[in-house]
Amino acid sequence: MENCQKINEVTKNVKKSRVGLEENKERNNQTYWWLVFGAVLLLTAWSRFHKVSEPDHVCWDETHFGKMGSWYINRTFFFDVHPPLGKMLIALSGYLTGYDGRFAFEKPGDKYEGVNYVGMRVFCTLLGACIVPFAFIIVWEMTHSLTASTLSASFILCDVGILTLTQYILLDPILLFFVMGSVLGMVKFHSCKDRAFSFSWWAWLVFTGIMIASAISVKFVGLFVVILVGTHTAADLWDVLGDLSKPISYTLRHFLARAVCLIFLPALLYVIFFYIHLVVLNRSGNGDGFYSSAFQSQLEGNSLYNASMPREVAYGAVITLKNHRTGGGYLHSHWHLYPEGVGARQQQVTTYTHKDDNNLFIVKKYNSELMDDDDDAVEIVKNGDLIRLEHVTTRRNIHSHKEMAPISKKHYQVTGYGENGTGDANDVWKVLIVDGKEDESVTTVSSKLKFIHYLQHCVLTSSGKQLPKWAYEQQEVSCNSNMRDKNALWNVEDNIFPKLPNVSFAVYAPSFLERFFESHAVMFQGNSGLKPKEGEVTSRPWQWPVNYRGQFFSGNSYRIYLLGNPVIWWGNLVFLAIFLIIFAYNSVREQRGYLDPPSVKESKHRVFSACGWLFLGWALHYVPFWAMGRVLYFHHYFPALLFSSMLTGIILNYMLDSISRLLPKRMANGMYHWFIGVIFSATVYSFYLFSPLAYGMSGPSASDPNSTMYGLRWIESWEF
Repeated sequence: MENCQKINEVTKNVKKSRVGLEENKERNNQTYWWLVFGAVLLLTAWSRFHKVSEPDHVCWDETHFGKMGSWYINRTFFFDVHPPLGKMLIALSGYLTGYDGRFAFEKPGDKYEGVNYVGMRVFCTLLGACIVPFAFIIVWEMTHSLTASTLSASFILCDVGILTLTQYILLDPILLFFVMGSVLGMVKFHSCKDRAFSFSWWAWLVFTGIMIASAISVKFVGLFVVILVGTHTAADLWDVLGDLSKPISYTLRHFLARAVCLIFLPALLYVIFFYIHLVVLNRSGNGDGFYSSAFQSQLEGNSLYNASMPREVAYGAVITLKNHRTGGGYLHSHWHLYPEGVGARQQQVTTYTHKDDNNLFIVKKYNSELMDDDDDAVEIVKNGDLIRLEHVTTRRNIHSHKEMAPISKKHYQVTGYGENGTGDANDVWKVLIVDGKEDESVTTVSSKLKFIHYLQHCVLTSSGKQLPKWAYEQQEVSCNSNMRDKNALWNVEDNIFPKLPNVSFAVYAPSFLERFFESHAVMFQGNSGLKPKEGEVTSRPWQWPVNYRGQFFSGNSYRIYLLGNPVIWWGNLVFLAIFLIIFAYNSVREQRGYLDPPSVKESKHRVFSACGWLFLGWALHYVPFWAMGRVLYFHHYFPALLFSSMLTGIILNYMLDSISRLLPKRMANGMYHWFIGVIFSATVYSFYLFSPLAYGMSGPSASDPNSTMYGLRWIESWEF
């Protein structure tokens, strides 16, 4: 009996000691985790904020986004192809750190003399720095591997391209922050699946909704991470539906929670960001002309703001005609002629998106000159009237004939013709009000008009195609024989005629939702029509993963060059391919009935699940660019790079673990640590070699044998 009691006591003591050892091990693991994470934070802070104020001049697209920040501070309206959140945050950071919005940001290379620009750079750098610890936590939550987390974070930390892109006043660090924040929220929420509807579950779900709303509110490419989160959410819901221990009402609760937090909340935030944008930018600026006349009437300082002008259009009125297409410009002409070989060598007629005296035309009857000013008789232009449009500045009439248009070869050319208002029968146009009644009066703003050429039976249109430099890159105006041309609608915007009573423009004021939808239509139109400027370096998607060509951020004596760390970038490509091979091999192996031990099987499932989602994230942020017709740049690849870098860290760690299982324990441990040491050393050393690209280079370029960077120009297309 006593022996039994002693045995029980010994057994209890052994169990207690085991529990104590496990607790100590867990405590040590947590301490080690925090030490590694702290080191990642310190190295990130040092590398990102080092030389953040240099160079002290405008670099690359700071000329755009710094200028837009100034416009927000000054409340001046402008047009941009991106949603407003990123630019509003830049403006807010500048305002809070003492920037007054007066610097012009005219062109790259302009010195920041007496300008408090550092606050905006520090803000963008801070958000860009957050992506490194975000990557660490994302990989940890997906794999519970400290080595994989550290490898993934180090590949992002030591990439000089990401460092360069996140140190300046740009939208990219803000976009990358919200993209990674969305993925972080997604995986943290997934980790709470065993605590459904707890506080942490709700908190991470709401956090994810805020992040995806913010990502798409910075740039429309934020839609890709929205799709990733949506796909992951659908997979989660499918798993919930498959839990037969829970009633269907439980699944509906999950669905409603996600619908509210990942659909309704982001949509609401997106609309709120635009509401703030439109309320803040209430003063007229150089972007007014991209928007409709009614939209412009809400902008202080615009000629249409609190304006009053005749409601009806009379013969003798001086008017402007705005093309009704999204982002359409004003009918415009100037003294310059079409060049030799481009139709008839007559005066150019274009559309121009800015307000200008060359947009003014006088409405005349087709067969007579205007009446004397002393004559009080007023005749209103009616639906179906034949008219001439005389350009105020040059006294030439809008004219068309059977010559090909400059770009739209199936259309007829439109020119300015005649002298002092006298031309020929090809100057006559028939005014038609869309859906108008017979003899209905033409009204300012509200009448949608078509101008039909009387002899050629074609309709005056703006194709939206940009003309060459000989037309100052304004948009083509032509005459289309297809009367259904959707770009052939115009409206009268300015209507100057003292003999008629004026009415307030307030009657045309659009609602917030009308302005919201018009803003999007203009942005989409602008995005699709983006073309490279002369001398601008563009690229194609195939060039990005191979790091084919970089881009100068600063081309002065102090040079900054955006280029990825080739060791990391080319390694990412290799491990993307390795992942696909390993995944295919294991799928075939499993299908053939080969079974792994439970612990190995669980580890493989976790690794392949993590890599599968990261591969999908990489594909979503890269593949769609192959289908885009707009101009593309090297920096468009960086969101995809983050996913491939995290995937590389996980697959690399999986391969090292797999090799270790094949060797004796002692040898495996040594080999594992030796490989880890080599990988980290190569990564850090490559960062050291290429860091001058981000921190600044001086002296001769790398193509010069005397340059300190000469040995690093591994590819001819690298221009640093």
